Amino acid sequence: MARKQRVQKTNAMRELERGGVAYEAIEFDEPDPTGVSDLGVRIANMLGYDPAQGFKTLVCVAPHGGHVVCCIPSGDELDLKKAAAAAGEKSLTLMHVRDLEPTTGYVRGGCSPVGMKKQFPTLIDETAQLFDDIYISGGRLGLTLKLAPDELAAFLGATLADICRG
Repeated sequence: MARKQRVQKTNAMRELERGGVAYEAIEFDEPDPTGVSDLGVRIANMLGYDPAQGFKTLVCVAPHGGHVVCCIPSGDELDLKKAAAAAGEKSLTLMHVRDLEPTTGYVRGGCSPVGMKKQFPTLIDETAQLFDDIYISGGRLGLTLKLAPDELAAFLGATLADICRG
């Protein structure tokens, strides 16, 4: 009988386990990156879940140089004004991709709100509460984590807020 292949653990998985947060790790082959803007939606369709349940992680920079992590549905756009207000900041700008790995330890497309080099204030779009489970990056390309949004928010000390363009 063949043994089930084990998923190589990431920082995100180790942190969730240390925190007692239940999750399911799902590995997949990365789809063709053509049309990157809808990549999260294509991954959701490929794995068979509602694209509104798949959350991408964006890192923003505040005027004083601090960072705010925003998790929004994969097919949506971040409203920087709403996110800044929810974070108590004057304004926010998206972090340049070249700064992502040095700041978070993650690469574009594999950035998870869990297990970054440093814990930053985190906002999760309030639509996460509509689902029993959501999907976030597992901390590397080709890995997603399925978990309860309330457990994720509690673990991260995240704020649930309306942060998407509407």
